[in-house]
Amino acid sequence: MKMNPETEIIESLAKIILVAARTAPKGKGIDDIVTFIPDDSEKAELTNKMEELSEIKGLKFLIRDAKNVRDADAIVLIGLKSSGASGLDCGACGFGTCKEMLETRKVKKEFTGPHCMIKYMDLGIAVGCAAAKAKDLCVDNRVLYTAGAAACYFDIVDADVAMGLPLSVKGKNIFFDRPSVK
Repeated sequence: MKMNPETEIIESLAKIILVAARTAPKGKGIDDIVTFIPDDSEKAELTNKMEELSEIKGLKFLIRDAKNVRDADAIVLIGLKSSGASGLDCGACGFGTCKEMLETRKVKKEFTGPHCMIKYMDLGIAVGCAAAKAKDLCVDNRVLYTAGAAACYFDIVDADVAMGLPLSVKGKNIFFDRPSVK
C-alpha cells in the first residue's frame, strides 16, 4: 500500500495544466506562448533568484513568494516570446501604429517590452486557463508575477514576460494564509 500516492502525479498534472495554457485562444491564431516545468534543482534555483531579486528591487513580498514556491510540489512557468504584433494598429500598446511599437528599442528589466497588447492578453488568457484547469484538477495554485519576473530577469526561461503558477496537493492550501508584506 502506498501512502499519499497523490503526490506522485504532480508532474503529470502540471503537463495537463500546461495543455490548457497551450490550447487557450490566441489573438489572430498566432501562438507565442512558451511553457516550462522546472525540475527540483531548477525550482530551487528559481527560489534563490526570487530572493536575490527581492534584494535588488527592495520588494519583500518576493521572499514570501519564494517560500511558497519552495513549499509547492511543483511550479509551471507560462511566458510570452513575442514574434511581432497583431497588425491592428489599435494603439493599446501606447503607440500610434504596430510598426512604431516594433521599431522602438526594447527595455529589459524583469520583463522585456513593449509588446503588442494582444500578445499580453494572450498570455493572460493562457495563465487564466492554466489556473482554471489546476482548480478543475483540485490542485491548489496561485498566479505569481514574482516567479515569472525572477525567471525572466535572470534568464532562467527564454521568454519576454512570464508568470509562475506554483502547484500544491497538500491537505491545506499553502497559498491561502499568506502574510501581507510590502
